[in-house]
Amino acid sequence: MSEERRYATVVAAFTTVLYLAMLVAAFGLISLYTNLEVIDLADAGPLVGPTMSGVATLVVFAFLVSIGWGATADNQRISSARALGVGFAAYVAFVLAGGVVYSIGNGQPLEFLTFTFHEFGSWFSISAGILALIATFAYQAVLVGRFQQRGRPQWPWERKGP
Repeated sequence: MSEERRYATVVAAFTTVLYLAMLVAAFGLISLYTNLEVIDLADAGPLVGPTMSGVATLVVFAFLVSIGWGATADNQRISSARALGVGFAAYVAFVLAGGVVYSIGNGQPLEFLTFTFHEFGSWFSISAGILALIATFAYQAVLVGRFQQRGRPQWPWERKGP
């Protein structure tokens, strides 16, 4: 694995942890201000919410690694379309994972449809997608900044020439 790919993978891991932290904080604040539960169905069980967040986090990590590995250091760019795509993928993965776990837990496959339709309009699902978009922008900015710099940051007195 080249140095560029190693760096992109490490930054993707840190960005994914940042995404998960922002997700937990956003869910707490949204729940506090709107007086709603993240999963407001009483029969959902304790694993639906964490599974939804975990799947969305894994989707974000996979996309970030593919973005970092997809282009060479000279071709890294900040792409709004990529960030929007990752945000949409995290949003859809968040909702669908919850629907699958909820329907398996209840033993009724049709509950998948009611749960997903209910969750697609939820502030929590929307925030999962928006935060993935923000994290992807930050990841791309770090990669572009690092690769345009050609190495580690240097103090002014370490630089050669004017």
